[in-house]
Amino acid sequence: MEDKLNQERFQILSLDGGGIKGLFSAAVLAALEDDLNMKVVDCFDLIAGTSTGGIIALGLGLGLRPREIVEFYVDEGPKIFGGRFSCFRKFKHPFIPKHSQSALKDALQRRFGDAVLGQSGKRLLIPAFSLAEDDVYIFRTAHHERLKRDYKVPAWKIALATSSAPTYFRVCREIDHIRMVDGGVWANNPILVSVVEAFNTLNVPLEKISVCSIGTSEVMPKRKWWLDRGGLLPWGLSGAAVDVLMRGQSLGALNQASFLLGSNNVQRLNPLVACGEFDLDSITKADDLIAKASHFSRKFAPIFEENFSKHLSQKFCPIYKHIDTSRE
Repeated sequence: MEDKLNQERFQILSLDGGGIKGLFSAAVLAALEDDLNMKVVDCFDLIAGTSTGGIIALGLGLGLRPREIVEFYVDEGPKIFGGRFSCFRKFKHPFIPKHSQSALKDALQRRFGDAVLGQSGKRLLIPAFSLAEDDVYIFRTAHHERLKRDYKVPAWKIALATSSAPTYFRVCREIDHIRMVDGGVWANNPILVSVVEAFNTLNVPLEKISVCSIGTSEVMPKRKWWLDRGGLLPWGLSGAAVDVLMRGQSLGALNQASFLLGSNNVQRLNPLVACGEFDLDSITKADDLIAKASHFSRKFAPIFEENFSKHLSQKFCPIYKHIDTSRE
């Protein structure tokens, strides 16, 4: 397998986290399929996704078309981020998770059913974080001999682990009772993780790798003057600390990947939006997210067609072909 990969162009689809804003990413992929009359998944040899991007990646790997994933967000978003007690939970947010994990769990179980990671038709990479062990955790399909465990895990459990965002949902303990939280705490933009996986695990030369990286929109807020003085109130309560950390992490990963591969081999779609236009749980903004995806995918389609559409990925044959679907 490694010899074949060394001879071919190797293309990666990298999908950022962002809660309900994953609807933008899914809608972009759906529009590209409509415009170019193709299956975008056929262009990629590896798909990496964090948090909501991980849900999309799992869906693509298990045979869902982007349009079906869009429908998932539209149908399930109000149940996940709304619900009967959403106002009460919002009021209690300083003390409890903002949203019920059971609603997210139920939605993922309805969508993925009994499917396990090993049934993916694509190599997948899904970051999470092990809270108790204070260590990164990456779910990977069986694309190398040493990857002996993850392929047995139900897809819905992996989706829950990678998307259990701190403060929004409680910790996920569905996989071997490990305390897992959203992979976005360390790799919200998984582009660099995916490049390392291709280079180190699959032995693909850097010059053969190209990445299509899709974000969920970014805000360029004005950094208020009072942040200069430091302190818990100006940095913590305003959310500036989390925002700066997440943006810095994403930019760092993107810049390093571009340095390793060359800027011509990295295409990034991540539109700027107004401050406050979209939140991680903005369930009332579904139509606006789809409209924004329509606008930006129209501009991105020629770039995608030129840089990615001509490559047909080789069929993925997992190392372990006998999948145990009885694991729960």
